[in-house]
Amino acid sequence: MAGERQKVALVTGASSGIGFETSIELAKRGYVVFAGARRLEPMAKLKDYGVKTFKLDVSDLQSVQDARSYIQKETGGNYLDILYNNAGQSCTIPTTDVTDEQIKQCFEVNVFGAMRMVREFIPLLINAKGVIGFTGSVSGLNPFPFSCTYSATKAAIESYASVLRVEMKPFGVRVINFITGGVNTDIEDKRSLPESSLFNVPGMEEAFDERRQLAVKNNPLPADVYAKQVADDFERAKLGGSLHLYRGKMGFFLGFITPLLPRFLLEWALVRRFKFAGVFEYLRKKYAKGFPA
Repeated sequence: MAGERQKVALVTGASSGIGFETSIELAKRGYVVFAGARRLEPMAKLKDYGVKTFKLDVSDLQSVQDARSYIQKETGGNYLDILYNNAGQSCTIPTTDVTDEQIKQCFEVNVFGAMRMVREFIPLLINAKGVIGFTGSVSGLNPFPFSCTYSATKAAIESYASVLRVEMKPFGVRVINFITGGVNTDIEDKRSLPESSLFNVPGMEEAFDERRQLAVKNNPLPADVYAKQVADDFERAKLGGSLHLYRGKMGFFLGFITPLLPRFLLEWALVRRFKFAGVFEYLRKKYAKGFPA
């Protein structure tokens, strides 16, 4: 159709995995795709698909504002049809060991960065009657051991998206949140427990390894397959439609079914699934009389 505007999409955290593959998928569908990440080198191959790559740190306000100016200049307009807040920071560390810096970094990327992106790009999204999407997680709904910080960020995004959806309705902007299960990405947290950790007890090494490799060991969905699903979701999104979309390996089961279980049963199942039963029993006996003097 003559004069029809080409749609524009922005994907954060596009240096690998979900963001990388979704950028390719949207480009194949005819979007002008802007892919942002802190590292430019891993995004080099995206240029083969016509994707425009640039450096973006969602935890830095100036970087986000520069991104908006860059997109406006490159497109010659003030429209953004898709904002995919995908940038993410893993944090698989016990609450007794996580540092202030690790907490801040996880929340800066997973929560504050997404909120910052939405606020700064709202005018362009309103002009396009666009769609805002978030990579949520089943971790925001399940008490996975040693995921206290990461789970808190994903629970926060779930609440943020649910309220944002209401606030955006008058402007014709749609909001969707992908409650994501296992996807084949490199988000695994490879950090070891500190030597001083309360959890450094017999049996912990095996259990901690099992926990960190939750997705890797459970036949995760390939990132390109996930990307096709979420691209479909973006294009099908409607005002008043579904907010939470369950994607990835066991996304629906872990995102919708398990949160309905009695809490004691869910906790019991997860402790045994990750082989923490022996570790927890050891700790119960060790600290039965309180913290050692």
